[in-house]
Amino acid sequence: MRIATFNVNGIAARLPRLLEWLESRKPDVACLQEVKCVDERFPAADIEALGYHVLVHGQKSFNGVAILSREPATEVQRGLPGDDADEQARYLEADVNGVRIASIYLPNGNPQPGPKFDYKLAWMKRLEARAALLLASETPTVLAGDYNVAPEDRDVFSMKAMANDALVQPESRAALRRIVHQGWTEALRAVHPADDHLYTFWDYQAGCWPRNAGLRIDHFLLCPRVADRLTNATVDREARGAEKASDHAPVWIEIA
Repeated sequence: MRIATFNVNGIAARLPRLLEWLESRKPDVACLQEVKCVDERFPAADIEALGYHVLVHGQKSFNGVAILSREPATEVQRGLPGDDADEQARYLEADVNGVRIASIYLPNGNPQPGPKFDYKLAWMKRLEARAALLLASETPTVLAGDYNVAPEDRDVFSMKAMANDALVQPESRAALRRIVHQGWTEALRAVHPADDHLYTFWDYQAGCWPRNAGLRIDHFLLCPRVADRLTNATVDREARGAEKASDHAPVWIEIA
């Protein structure tokens, strides 16, 4: 079973690249982030034509997540529990072929300090609670998406350049560690423990892509039952070099 995560940075602008990638890699499940459209504007028909079922939790112009699947998916949770006033579309959870899969778009948190960073940390606290509940249920679970956290210094092209960014703050990293330490396996690092340039995001600014000035912020967290079945994990770097590409590359795992 091949499961992917891909921050498309606007489905309208990125649809040709997404369709090409789906046809090339043929993932069984693809979790999308930053679709940036309401549900009704999501190009479901184009994706369904490739043999996928579509679930979308959209929002006008911002955020938005989706789950594409070869087998029909059963929606379980739309929006991250814990704050009824939170209207941002950042979390979608579904059952696909016996696996619980969440598509996650964690808040960026910049500028920090400030209300956006406070929201990021509060959101991560809610994710910690949801992750603990899923782990306790012993449901085979994959938490996939753009976490907007670079876990270690080696996941950042330059800590000097990024020192004040919310993605590398000690509080952000500690919040992610608390989730992982519940008993989750961080798949990409588990498969590539020694790769110090394992990036998933390259900003459009300052020639970051040609300079390989990247960040590793797109992650898979696997519960023990799924981690035991992990056979591969990789970043499709070449997708980032395509014309009119997203600033994120797709990331995917394979489980037996």
